[in-house]
Amino acid sequence: MRNYVQPGNSLAIAVPYAGGILSGQGVLVGALFGVAAVDGAQNAVIEAATQGVFDITKEPALAITAGARVFWDNTNRRITTTAAGNFQVGIASLAALAADTTVRVWLNRVPALGT
Repeated sequence: MRNYVQPGNSLAIAVPYAGGILSGQGVLVGALFGVAAVDGAQNAVIEAATQGVFDITKEPALAITAGARVFWDNTNRRITTTAAGNFQVGIASLAALAADTTVRVWLNRVPALGT
């Protein structure tokens, strides 16, 4: 195919956050969510993984069950189970206790409930 560009497992994106980003942190640009492959300053172009399973910082004191839909809280830059005002990024592949600082997330934009 002459129009094929790349597999899409990772994409180059510009870091939107003042203060930059560290490798392994989630990043949201418009409707594109990924996990930073490298550290980057604000506006730097970095690679972000858009597919896979990652341990990502979660909302403190929040227990998450395996199989729960999870969302990116872009204000606080962490995973939550609160849908309102947040961006769905995937499904928790393992349960996380309230005391855990991360949750294991399968990046997967699943359809809205009931569809």
